[in-house]
Amino acid sequence: MGFIQITKHNIGTEHICCALGAKQYENAVNEKKKWLSERMDEGLVFHRLDERAKVFIEYLPAESAWVPIDAPNYMYINCLWVSGRYKNQGYAKQLLNYCKEDAIERGMDGIVHIVGKKNYPYLSDKRFFEHMGFKIVDQAEPYFQLAAWTWNEQANVPSFTNQAVSSPNHDGIAIYYTAQCPFAVGMLEELGQAAEDQGIPFKAYRITTREEAKNAPTVWTTFGLFYNGKFITHEIWSSNKFSQFLMKQRIEE
Repeated sequence: MGFIQITKHNIGTEHICCALGAKQYENAVNEKKKWLSERMDEGLVFHRLDERAKVFIEYLPAESAWVPIDAPNYMYINCLWVSGRYKNQGYAKQLLNYCKEDAIERGMDGIVHIVGKKNYPYLSDKRFFEHMGFKIVDQAEPYFQLAAWTWNEQANVPSFTNQAVSSPNHDGIAIYYTAQCPFAVGMLEELGQAAEDQGIPFKAYRITTREEAKNAPTVWTTFGLFYNGKFITHEIWSSNKFSQFLMKQRIEE
């Protein structure tokens, strides 16, 4: 099986892996496609397996990434995903090689990616990246780590530039998100309804520019859930799990 590159010319007719086959996320996928198309003008590249599968990589120059990092002349991986029966077949390594070859061709010094201290949903397994040569170069609370792989010993060491993990002056639930992930966009209505059902204030803040992302209250700008100003999770919860969390908070308070 081969890979294809999604470009502005074919993104309208090709699938982009995210939420593949989930009709309820159709509008969110279209928003993701629009977001991708706009980022492609800034150097974003998207490769996927030429199958109906969730096997892809999405990367762009770190200077254009929607995350608070300082990594001049590095490539930043937004997402590297190999799912289901396609795991353990070398696809992740092949996709990472696409990124490395592109970065070298552009004269870059390395690649960076955000991982977790341990395995978390929606975050890459850092063991794979360490196996491929990445090293942890910085950390941000409560569990985010910045992994970097460089082939230039004189290159700058990447770092987080904003390690804020609070949403000040906001009672109840606050969610910060971008259109980068269809699951984040697609779940907002259900989460908002769950909060309303329990009488808890709910506010969703959509990050719409790179500048806003650089100053967001969490380094994982795809999705960040806060309760009474405290960071709770980057994970995009189901409405049931979210409701259970809210009930627990009300009991404890």
